[in-house]
Formats: sequence, C-alpha cells, structure tokens
Amino acid sequence: MFRCRVAAAAAAAGGLARALRPLSPAPRGRAAAVLQCHHLRCPSRSVTSSGVPGKAGSNLLLYLIVGGTVTGTGVYVYRTLRENKERFTSRVTTITTRSQENESSPSDTDAASQGTAAPGARPEVPSHVPFLLIGGGTAAFAAARSIRARDPGARVLIVSEDPALPYMRPPLSKELWFSDDPNVTESLRFKQWNGKERSIYFQPPSFYVPVRDLPFVENGGVAVLCGKKVVHMDVRGNIVKLSDGTQISYDKCLIATGGSPRNLPAIERAGKDVQQRLTLFRKIEDFKSLEKISREVKSITIIGGGFLGSELACALGRRARTRGLEVIQLFPENGNMGKVLPEYLSNWTTEKVRREGVNVMPNAVVKSVSVCGNRLMIKLKDGRKVETDHIVAAVGLEPNVELAKSAGLEVDSDFGGFRVNAELQARSNIWVAGDAACFYDIKLGRRRVEHHDHAVVSGRLAGENMTGAAKPYWHQSMFWSDLGPNVGYEAIGLVDSSLPTVGVFAKATAKDTPKSATEQSGTGIRSESETEAEASEVHISPSFSPTPQVPKQGEDYGKGVIFYLRDKVVVGIVLWNIFNRMPIARKIIKDGEEHDDLNEVAKLFNIHED
Repeated sequence: MFRCRVAAAAAAAGGLARALRPLSPAPRGRAAAVLQCHHLRCPSRSVTSSGVPGKAGSNLLLYLIVGGTVTGTGVYVYRTLRENKERFTSRVTTITTRSQENESSPSDTDAASQGTAAPGARPEVPSHVPFLLIGGGTAAFAAARSIRARDPGARVLIVSEDPALPYMRPPLSKELWFSDDPNVTESLRFKQWNGKERSIYFQPPSFYVPVRDLPFVENGGVAVLCGKKVVHMDVRGNIVKLSDGTQISYDKCLIATGGSPRNLPAIERAGKDVQQRLTLFRKIEDFKSLEKISREVKSITIIGGGFLGSELACALGRRARTRGLEVIQLFPENGNMGKVLPEYLSNWTTEKVRREGVNVMPNAVVKSVSVCGNRLMIKLKDGRKVETDHIVAAVGLEPNVELAKSAGLEVDSDFGGFRVNAELQARSNIWVAGDAACFYDIKLGRRRVEHHDHAVVSGRLAGENMTGAAKPYWHQSMFWSDLGPNVGYEAIGLVDSSLPTVGVFAKATAKDTPKSATEQSGTGIRSESETEAEASEVHISPSFSPTPQVPKQGEDYGKGVIFYLRDKVVVGIVLWNIFNRMPIARKIIKDGEEHDDLNEVAKLFNIHED
C-alpha cells in the first residue's frame, strides 16, 4: 500500500522531475545523504536511501524530493491566496465604510482633507502648545509678537488671570483721566497729549486666534485664555495646571506674571469695612471703579508719593477744581517722588502737585485706619487725623512668584522676583520677563525693574531667545512720568535720591513739555519710539555755548538734566522736561566713564537751545 502511494506521487510529478533532473544532477562517487520524510513514515517502516549508487535508490530519492517540493509549494500557495483574500475583503469593507461616511458628512471630510479637526470635536483649551506665556501683560504681549516675528508659523498661547486682552497700563494713571469722553470707562480710548486718539489695548480682538482653534489654524497665531490662573508648574514634565484643573503641556514657557499692588499693614488690620473703601490701583477694573467713585464721593485720599501716587493725585486734582472733590495725598517722604528726585526737585514737584488742587501732606506715616460714622478716619503717627471717604493705596508692587514653589525656581532674597541669567532664563526651556524678573545688569549689577519700557524690552528679548536667538540682556530700560500735559520727565539707570546728584537746568520753552514730545514722536507711550535706540558716539569737548546754571531756591526748574553718581561714574540720569534724548543718556551710562565737568556732558542734551 505504501509503495502504491509513492508510485502515484512519482507518476503525478514525473514531468517536474524530468525538468529538475538536468538542473540538479546527483554528484558521482559521493555517498547520498539520508532523507527521512516524517509525513510519509509508516508505523513499522522508514524509507531510507542506502546510498549505494544504482537506479532504484536514485529514483526513490528523486521521488521523495519531488513529493516534498510539491507538497510544500501547495501549502504556500494555499496560505498566500487565503491571506490575500482576507486583505482584499478588509480593504473593500474599509473603502465602502469611508464612502458611506463621506456621503453622510461631507463637512467632516473637508476638515480632514485640510489637516484640521471638526470644530465640534475641538477641546476648549488645547492640551499642548509649543509656546506657553503665563501672564497677559505688556511683557507677555511683547514676547508673543517677538516669537511670531521670528517664527511666522508659531502657535502661542497666553494664559492671563486678567479678564481683558493685553493692554498698556501707563494711560490708566495718565491720559485716561484727562479725557472729555463721558464713556471713557467703556471705550478705553484716550487722546494723547498731541491730540491723537488711540485705544488702551495693544491689538483688537480680531488680531487673536480663538483658543480652541490655535492647534488647527494653518499659519499659527496668538491666542489669549482670559480669566485663568496657572496654579502649578511641573518643570520636569513641561506641564502647567490651571485653577480649574485643566492641564496644558508646552515646549517652551515664559513666566510674565507681573506683580500685585502692596497694601499697608495698618489697612490690612482694619477689617472688611475699611477694605470695602480701598482701591489697590493696578488694572482696568481699578480705573473704572475709581473713576466712578470719584464722581460719587466728596473726598479721596491717596497714600503714596511715588510715580503712581503722584500721577493719580494730579489726575484727580483736576476734578477737585471742577467738581468740588477733595483730593488728599500723604506719604512718609519729605516731598513727592522723594525716593527718586533730589530734595530740591522733589520739593518743587510737591508745589506743582499742590497747584493742581491736591492737599499734599508729606512726612505722614499711617498708624491706623478705622470707620467713623460714614467716613474713614486715618490716624498718623504724629497725631494728625485725616477724614476721607475712600483710600487709594499706591505703595509699591509685590512680584508674583507663587509658581516658584511648585516649579522649584529660585527667588531673589534682596530684590524679589525670579532669578534669571543674562538670557532671562530660569531653566533651559523657561524664561522670565517683566516685573517678575530679577536679572543681572552688566553695568549696574542685579536688578528688578517695574516699568513699561523694561516690560517691552525684556519680553521682546525673551521671545527672541525662545526662538533660538541666545542674546544677553544689555538694554538700559527707561521710564517716564507725567504730572499732566505740561510737566514730565524721563529717567534711566539707577535713579535713587540717596546717591550723589548733579543737576544742570535752563529756562524752558513751549516745546519742552510732554505734549510737545508726543507731537514729535507720534506716540504717548514714549518708550515705543526709542526703546532700542542708543547714540552711536558721545563726544564731549569744550564749547563756547553758555554753561547752564542751577536755578536758585524758589526759581522754576524749567528743564534740565540730573546725573546720579556712584564712585564718580554716572549710573542714572533724569531728563526733566527734556524729551527724545534718551539714546544719549543710554550711551553715557553704558560707557561708564568718569567726567570732570558734568556741565559739559549736559550740553549733549542741547538744554541751552531755545
């Protein structure tokens, strides 16, 4: 029976055997190997080749080879055809399904063909963004604009605790108060000193991309997630957590959290009744609230004699004359801006504020605040008492560094704020800019600056470095303050009244006012026109021009230059009613040279020209 099966297999494969024989001749004079085919094995016998040269043995071996080949080939062909059939069936099914989906939902197909998700399926907040900016102020907006300038396709998400889109803060204490528009609190548009009108917002809403669309728009963009606060930061996992529990991962992150207005301990201890009649001035809502209050109450007291306090005092003083509002300003220094200006100029400024209709009370330290009847009673340490209806505290800013704990970032113990390197980096993919950054000034040492110009320039630089620029922060930021449209100053460097100063003054002309300055520069935010400018060369040589003299006590300080010295080197400059000369001042500080005669240096600012 076994032999018949082999003979049958041999007969069926005879043609193939004849075809293979010429291609694979058996070697002569060499023993043939033993071949055992287990699928042909019978229970009691095994088929072997004796290895003896001869016709019977060779034929039997050939039959076995042919049989195995045919059997293996058949199995392979069968399996291949079965797998191809399964793949074919699956492919037909997939195509049929997609065709049915296309017919029922053509809009989804269009979205998919463009590489975007259907709007209905998009999350409200993307789970990942390449560039995450924490904070919605000037520094964050400057960084976003810088990132997009270097990487036009970048996708930038700003997470802002503020409910409003990014806006500039200086007009909140300056031009907005001088607007004649009865709806200024709603429009938030103002006329600059030069008469041109602009909005407080950096860009209109149409400039920004909806947050949910940010990952899908073709050319990227800037989106702002308003009214949300980042409460936790995982720097190892590159993930932040929002106050509502939402998590967002990032590739690169900027911390531009700014600061919060400080309060007085005496007011903090006073209780809720006093707190309800207190304004800590910082945001748009604070402006709107105080503007309304100024129309409803009879007396407002401003505590603080610095930039913000003096600007608000002058702004509200204008209403004191037209509406009978009592405006009181009190502070512990000897005069307005006493920590910045030399004493003689601080005293002159105090008189200027008084002429605006403000009751200025220097050398006033608050001891306690309480409610007395329907009014507030402020008791001073020297025994004086002040009755008022509302208090505005303008006593400085506390940098927002709450994220330092969860992120493991270092906070400077002397100046506050996140410590960063020369490139404004706190970590390899984390940068800090604006009020919250404590940076190293290559000329003046480690500093933290709370001014608009610094926010613009540090934000811009951080954005550049987030896109690979690797540039150090060398810029000397400037700041400015206007006491109305007729008196203002610009300053740069270390302006501290405890430093030795030299002031050089001259008689002012009609052109030496903030109003005239904005007419020349075309912007009320003066640092926008000169924030990066620096004089290419400062050459000081004797001149035949008359040397300006310092006015005597009681004389008008029309315009002038105040130099602040440290070890006989100019480290700070105030330009009093002198505008559009900041590049020269920046160059003088950058050079860091000693000057024998600062009167000659003052001539560089052309203060003696009519």
